[in-house]
Amino acid sequence: MPTPKALRPFAHREYRVLIAALAISIFGSGMWAVAMVYQVIHLGGGPLELSLVAAAGSVGLVAFVLAGGIAADRIPQRRLIIAVEGANLAVIASVSGLAVAGLLQLWHVAAGSFVLGVGAAFFFPAYSAILPRILPAQDLLAANGMEGTMRPVLQQAAGPAVAGMVVAALSPSHAVTAVALCHLLAFIVLNFLGQHALAAPVDGAGNGATRGGRGRSTLLHDLREGVSYTLRTPWLLWTLIWACISVLFLIGPIEVLLPFVVRDQLGGDSSMFGFLLAVMGVGAALGSLVTASRRLPRRYLTVMMVSWGAGSFPLAAVGIMDSFWAIAAALFIFGATGSVGMVIWGTLLQRRVPPHLLGRVSSLDFFVSLALMPVSMALAGPAAEVLPLWLIFLVAGGVCPVMAVIALAVARMRDDETAHPLDRSPEVERAAAGGD
Repeated sequence: MPTPKALRPFAHREYRVLIAALAISIFGSGMWAVAMVYQVIHLGGGPLELSLVAAAGSVGLVAFVLAGGIAADRIPQRRLIIAVEGANLAVIASVSGLAVAGLLQLWHVAAGSFVLGVGAAFFFPAYSAILPRILPAQDLLAANGMEGTMRPVLQQAAGPAVAGMVVAALSPSHAVTAVALCHLLAFIVLNFLGQHALAAPVDGAGNGATRGGRGRSTLLHDLREGVSYTLRTPWLLWTLIWACISVLFLIGPIEVLLPFVVRDQLGGDSSMFGFLLAVMGVGAALGSLVTASRRLPRRYLTVMMVSWGAGSFPLAAVGIMDSFWAIAAALFIFGATGSVGMVIWGTLLQRRVPPHLLGRVSSLDFFVSLALMPVSMALAGPAAEVLPLWLIFLVAGGVCPVMAVIALAVARMRDDETAHPLDRSPEVERAAAGGD
């Protein structure tokens, strides 16, 4: 009986080790989201203190994600992700020890949140760059789909749920200790990655040499090289432009204004809002799993942009809906189609971006999305003061499909995907990518 396509990456030992460590780590991240909240409250903190502690993690992530991409292209990636997990373990174990000893202060929790944010900034560009080195090209879509399936299940559902139960049954400090145990286990598992396969980055990136042989390059040069490649690669540039627009227009309405839609149009409360977000997460998990189970579409850029654009359109009607199930359906579609596009997008980066640039390009992708999330949320509230909610959602859900069509046309994505079919050998693909 043939192995299901979604499970083919598990035939490779290095992938099994890596995905196991990732699963444990993101489960711990989900636990931290709840443990951190109740630890702050336990220390006497209120909304302001909680906001500052949570913001520390975001600041660490945004401030260091570009450096993380450069590091992923310079430093042996195995060493990098093990060091990151070791740092996560050290700081959360320290927070846990202080909490158990009764010596914990709010700034300790903020420091832990900051270090975890910095760790994520270094871990995920390296993770993206590792996958093409341990898996054949035809298994990358399934691997990215598996990550997209695990993340909402473990980070948004299981991790927070378990942490909530630990807090309720024991205490916030016990939940923090459980987070530390997750990072300990992930650290141990990562040390089983084969050194022979991941000793150094490819194409000489590990010694910092430039293509011109001028010796060790500077961080600024490395960053400029990644940005330059992005700017001269139309499909990549216009996908990132679309991502900027979508984050700016969609994140704020969903995160900030949807609770008021639930209250004013549905007569619901926080539990209904949480359930709607869970429905969106289920859609994301199923969309990722379905994508992982299929072959990469021949019209991969078209499918990606249409999935994102069409999936955003139902949100345009959220502001006028008075049915819980209608809004749930819109969010389910948005979650499912968004994950379809994200799985394809991650695979395209790994198959079309030159390996020595992959860490930097991946970090640029993270950066443009992360940097605009707080901007979108900051603008949503003032916008709702002067505009009706239905109009805000109408614009948000309408702009993204239009931008998807514009990106397809301006970047000539249909011509590009025809000129760069991904059913060739990885060597041919990479050679073609170098000339994009």
